Amino acid sequence: MTNPSPPSSSGPASVRRPTRDGVLRAAAKIADILPQTPMLPLDVNGVTIWCKVESLQPVGAFKIRGAWHRMSDLSPDERARGVVAVSSGNHAQGVAWAARRLGVAATIVMPSDAPGVKLEATRALGAQIVLYQRMRESRDAIAADLCAKTGAVLVHAYGDPWVIEGQGSAGIELAAQMEARAGGAPTRIVCPCGGGGLTAGLALACPDAEIVPVEPEGWDDVTRSLAAGHILLLDANPPPTACDALQTPVTFPVNFEVMTARGLQGVTVSEAEVRAAQRLAFAKLRLVIEPGGAAALAAVLAGKVPADGRTAVLLSGGNVDPASFLQVIATPG
Repeated sequence: MTNPSPPSSSGPASVRRPTRDGVLRAAAKIADILPQTPMLPLDVNGVTIWCKVESLQPVGAFKIRGAWHRMSDLSPDERARGVVAVSSGNHAQGVAWAARRLGVAATIVMPSDAPGVKLEATRALGAQIVLYQRMRESRDAIAADLCAKTGAVLVHAYGDPWVIEGQGSAGIELAAQMEARAGGAPTRIVCPCGGGGLTAGLALACPDAEIVPVEPEGWDDVTRSLAAGHILLLDANPPPTACDALQTPVTFPVNFEVMTARGLQGVTVSEAEVRAAQRLAFAKLRLVIEPGGAAALAAVLAGKVPADGRTAVLLSGGNVDPASFLQVIATPG
């Protein structure tokens, strides 16, 4: 597998830092175009947790938030040059959705093994797709080359300050929802983690809550990096995982700085624990959640993260191939 070091970009994203004020501005922008996603209570061993259902976004995932905040801030010249993004499918759809609404051309670098439902949905939104081999090629290098050749603006899936702020808007929403329904702001927010865009955004949005990123076993570069105090690459030859949305090789400094400033620590979940969370969400909440989107719930169900009645869990996406999901819910244990 090609594991690139975090690239240093030129341009505004390399010098700008995400802020809580930026998260609040993103939340206001997103509230103008999208309804809030539900906050559903779920009983886990006699304790209520609160599930923020981002799988019900128009593109089936929270990624629409960061994409909209980033792309709606593009200058007229930048919009004319178009955008390039890297994604296994959820960020791809968020960028494609925003691009279509804004009249911007979008090219998405996607792995050839991305779920068919994500590839098809991205194409249906009008984006051009460039496929790459996940274990042999660097998607960031391919995207950088496309930007250099075309002058397009990179809208990275997580290593971008606007994207981080946009993802953090979910935290602004859930905090207000929990104040109204749970008796107070969240004490803890558990979230799936790939490169750390959502994790960093939530850390900015909710400075008084504990933020717990959750990764699949073997794809735990953020968890290991936080424990080590410096950025570590993904181990060579990671195991297969159904959590395609969380298969990122390395976090970026812009994400890591926010996470370490808050002293965050991550946890990992097994494939079996993720499947159990998918089944429970379907049985108890009547929700279709993709594997990566169920990782945070899996950590709580497995007892790896405590729940105290004001613990929020991000159900971050629901873009899963029907056949794969049917196999999960039909197989007990």
